[in-house]
Amino acid sequence: MDNIKNAANYVADSVKGAASTGSKEANKQVAKDGEAPLGTRASAAKDAVGDKFDEQKHDRSADLHKEAAKH
Repeated sequence: MDNIKNAANYVADSVKGAASTGSKEANKQVAKDGEAPLGTRASAAKDAVGDKFDEQKHDRSADLHKEAAKH
């Protein structure tokens, strides 16, 4: 039963990690946009850093659940 739960958690964390990656990339593009106002660019850069943190957190969690599901 724990293997099923770990597998489900692995999938959920993988999806969350992928969503954070997409958000990070979108924010990076806004931060690089020379036409965007400086405040918007700064906010997007800050959000990209937060998304990177979330991405790594979810990826680490997914890896842990994946390993736990194997055993």
